[in-house]
Amino acid sequence: MVKPASVRRDATAVKTRLAGNLWNPSKSAVWRPFQKRRDDPSGYTLAELLIVLGVLSVVIGLSGTWLSSQLPHYRLNGAVRQIRADLLAARAQAVSQGNEVRVFFTKPRQYDMLDDDNNNGKIDSGEAVTSRSIDFPGVTVVSNNNPIFHPRGTASSLATVKISNSAGEKAITISITGRVKVKTPS
Repeated sequence: MVKPASVRRDATAVKTRLAGNLWNPSKSAVWRPFQKRRDDPSGYTLAELLIVLGVLSVVIGLSGTWLSSQLPHYRLNGAVRQIRADLLAARAQAVSQGNEVRVFFTKPRQYDMLDDDNNNGKIDSGEAVTSRSIDFPGVTVVSNNNPIFHPRGTASSLATVKISNSAGEKAITISITGRVKVKTPS
């Protein structure tokens, strides 16, 4: 009995699919997982991945260069914020405790705060002295005077504290009213 042509084609297709075509591996079921299917867009080619990695490396390299150029500005601003916060805290402490608080700028990167309980301007036993250091590399601090905060919130021995590094210079001024203000010299 002769089989119809459609049955013969189907049987041949099944044999080819199952056994694979040794002469044409692209038609074999064994080789198909290793080929990119045009109808299924999932996954990326090696060329696409290399392009993305190249673009990312350029962006990261440029951002690293920019960040390293901005570090001195961040360090200068951080030191200014630290000193300003400590001066305001010294003023608040003088008001809350009802005695003088003195700030001594002793070294280019260090200052001391004296809670002067007897208001004599000297470090006596039992009086708290807090030493603070500037933890920002490359920043120097110079003061023309050592400010004194009084119990009413005012200040004497008015001072201008200059903070500088390679990014520039900023000044903190203490007025007679006790106001602590940051200025950028022009």
